Amino acid sequence: MSRIGKMPISVPAGVDVKCEDNLVTVKGPKGENSKQFSKELTINIADGVITVTRPTEDKIHKSLHGLTRTLIANMVEGVTNGFSKSLDIEGVGYRAAKQGKNLVMNLGYSHQVIVPESNGITIDVPQPNKIIVNGIDKQAVGQFAAEIREKRPPEPYKGKGIRYTGEHIIRKEGKAGKGKK
Repeated sequence: MSRIGKMPISVPAGVDVKCEDNLVTVKGPKGENSKQFSKELTINIADGVITVTRPTEDKIHKSLHGLTRTLIANMVEGVTNGFSKSLDIEGVGYRAAKQGKNLVMNLGYSHQVIVPESNGITIDVPQPNKIIVNGIDKQAVGQFAAEIREKRPPEPYKGKGIRYTGEHIIRKEGKAGKGKK
């Protein structure tokens, strides 16, 4: 039995979960999220607890079991607390600002890089060198943060660029023997 798949998901107060033909819809204080899951698995909702069971021990059913349980748990977590990714901007003159629903970044290019908020995703800029991406869908938040980081990924010599908070950049030494004989 899958160690992750067999764990029940407790539904907190104020969250409404519905399942019809394996289309799971979760409504909570932060919003609504829905996702279609494989028809082969069984999703049961009873007494504020969601359980996922698989019909056989086939490899595909084992794979889907833990995945489905984790995705449903992330949906419940997203509508109650939400998800966020934090990015840091490193470099002289590199900065970000929010103008309306757009993120405007100066990243050393000849032009400003403008990234609009997408549906379900909000951007926060508490400091000129810090960006926080918030939303209820974990996958969408991670993808949007990766797209922002892609605008100027950190380079290995000086470490300039956009990085995730807490990300360690492996630094290179550069030209070692320049000018020495």
